[in-house]
Amino acid sequence: MPFQESLNPELIIAAYRGGYFPMPDPDSGEILWFNPDPRAIIPLESFHVSHSLRRLARKKKFVVTFDQKFSQVIESCADRPATWITAEIKVSYTALHRAGLCHSVEVWDSQQQLVGGLYGLSQGGVFNAESMFSRETDASKIALWALVNRLKELEFQLLEVQFMTDHLRRLGAMEIPRQEYLRRLNDALQVPTEFKAPAGPYNWL
Repeated sequence: MPFQESLNPELIIAAYRGGYFPMPDPDSGEILWFNPDPRAIIPLESFHVSHSLRRLARKKKFVVTFDQKFSQVIESCADRPATWITAEIKVSYTALHRAGLCHSVEVWDSQQQLVGGLYGLSQGGVFNAESMFSRETDASKIALWALVNRLKELEFQLLEVQFMTDHLRRLGAMEIPRQEYLRRLNDALQVPTEFKAPAGPYNWL
């Protein structure tokens, strides 16, 4: 069951370490914290790259960067008819970004327009993906693929994506029981690594 609590960056960090993540109540706006069972993750070695996505990436249609436009990414993720990314969420996660604990992936088109991206929280060898957006076909998939490769380079152990969707399942996401997630989480938190954004455009192909 979710529990209610005010939102601040310190609480966010502690909650994620315990397996929880925040979402506001759609009616009252109060922050609720969830630790779902089952939990969705993407095994880094099992990320599915379709032939069409690989062809798209090789065309160099998009450019990928990290931590260049965090505010634009979180605003873009919230720019939809119904969103859980409230002003309070934006303020708290932006503070975490400034502290080096929350990160963004940006996907740019040939006109240097932001057309896709995602953001999430990192601690130890864990990355908790929060939300992503796409203004062009497959731009969010490119962002997630780039993130997976960067996490592998940095020897991360766990990529968590909260709830399963058909979109995530096609990319290789799987569901595991809560207790298994907590075990993997605790192990990954002990990994001596940290998220580092590559300088400039990121090319992993």
